[in-house]
Amino acid sequence: MSRAQLALRVSDLEASITFYSKLFGTDPAKRREGYANFAIAEPPLKLVLIEGEPGEETRLDHLGVEVESTDRVTAAATRLKDAGLATFEENDTSCCYARQDKVWVHGPGKEPWEVYVVKADADTLGKSAAPDAAPGAGGDGCCTGRTAGEAPEAAGCACG
Repeated sequence: MSRAQLALRVSDLEASITFYSKLFGTDPAKRREGYANFAIAEPPLKLVLIEGEPGEETRLDHLGVEVESTDRVTAAATRLKDAGLATFEENDTSCCYARQDKVWVHGPGKEPWEVYVVKADADTLGKSAAPDAAPGAGGDGCCTGRTAGEAPEAAGCACG
């Protein structure tokens, strides 16, 4: 089963975990330093919370579609390229405390979307090289941020 992913950057991780636990009636599926995710069955949603700076308002970090296999990621990458979208692929990358294969695209408002599969757990938050989307959309190097100092076009970013 595929499910949509919503990743939020939050200033108070503990308060956010408490709120979303109450909202969706479930505890996080994974908790690590500066990170939590919820695998919500109904509606099918992967909610990811990434700790931001103290006092910072909650904001969108990135969006995604979690799929069951690398073959599904590859098929999505092919479909997106064939549709004329600029893509950026990462294989066997460590991001969000997981080993993943993924493909990134950006919407017309520069919102970052990933289609990904979780292959295994990882011990660190990791640094994905995916391109940053828009000012204020992540940018720490994990999940939506390109490597520090890297130009968007060097990371395969269609946003410039």
